[in-house]
Amino acid sequence: MLTLLAESCYNPCMKNIGNQYARKHGLWKTPEWQAWSQMRRRCYGINHISYPRYGGRGVTVCERWRGSDTFPTFYADMGPRPSPKHTLERIDNSAPYSPENCRWATKAEQARNRRNTRLITFQGQTLCVKDWAEYLGVKYSCLLYRLKVLPLERALSPHPYN
Repeated sequence: MLTLLAESCYNPCMKNIGNQYARKHGLWKTPEWQAWSQMRRRCYGINHISYPRYGGRGVTVCERWRGSDTFPTFYADMGPRPSPKHTLERIDNSAPYSPENCRWATKAEQARNRRNTRLITFQGQTLCVKDWAEYLGVKYSCLLYRLKVLPLERALSPHPYN
């Protein structure tokens, strides 16, 4: 089994030393390695379940992180994951995975950075609906209703019905 893993493209972080395999950098199978590996699989593994939403729609990985031996570069660029709640996120969902476009983010942060997130710009400030609700101190469902029935200026005011 170890030989199969070491020779496969899914485990480029093992090297053959005589008749034994050793980890090149000591970070194989860490959460950071998993993020790097899954990023590459989503973009280039046509049988990966998420390929249609990534590689299938043109999302790529920068040259620095693309090769089978580029994990140390990825790790140097991204650093360790800040907490177990953080995963790899692209800042601009239409741009490739790259040092300039990636960060470690929580699920809550990532939920606000989806392609279908509704962003509203009002008085020079752009926020998603959830963030506007928090800013105004109202429930998310309440703000959704306001946006449905009121003009934007009134929906985003502290007292829209006065």
